[in-house]
Amino acid sequence: MNEFRAEVKELQIGQKVRELRQQRRMTLQDLSQTTELSKPLLSQVENDQVIPPLATLLRIAKALRVPLQTFFEEEDNTQKCLVVRADDAERMNRRPSHGGAPQPYFYHSLAYGKKHKHMEPFLVEFDPAQTDQAQPVSHPGEEFFYILEGQVELMHGTETHILNPGDSVYWDSNEPHRLRALGAQIAHGIAVLYPRN
Repeated sequence: MNEFRAEVKELQIGQKVRELRQQRRMTLQDLSQTTELSKPLLSQVENDQVIPPLATLLRIAKALRVPLQTFFEEEDNTQKCLVVRADDAERMNRRPSHGGAPQPYFYHSLAYGKKHKHMEPFLVEFDPAQTDQAQPVSHPGEEFFYILEGQVELMHGTETHILNPGDSVYWDSNEPHRLRALGAQIAHGIAVLYPRN
């Protein structure tokens, strides 16, 4: 995937958020109150100045009464089997070029375009320089994470787990949880979300 195609895919999230909000006759203020996210942040999301972290996107999806998968589907995609080649899964959601708050991780949908998914798989990159930005989140559903490289700390409820390459973990997302890189090395892993709505 060339950088332009990756950028176009990223920009569709903001467009979909705006379209869904307008279809529901919600103002930015309405969405802000429902999600408890600031109006400036939501505006940056809609204008593709910020790629929302998955936890933020989950809150927006809940407020708009759509599944998380909505933001990673293509309306006319009827594929029953979707193959993502290694070249397509290179570094994806780069730091936003238009500013915005730094993020503790970047993600790339590994099933972008596929409709009617029950799971949402992502390639995730954790930046140890942004660990202060990682806040615990909770949401309905379950998650699975497999670490490919680096070292990641998972805080789940009152427990803390250190994950190394080859380790995996499956957890209940209703409990407050947070993933962040440890050490100086950027960490990569595969995350699968099953968000219950």
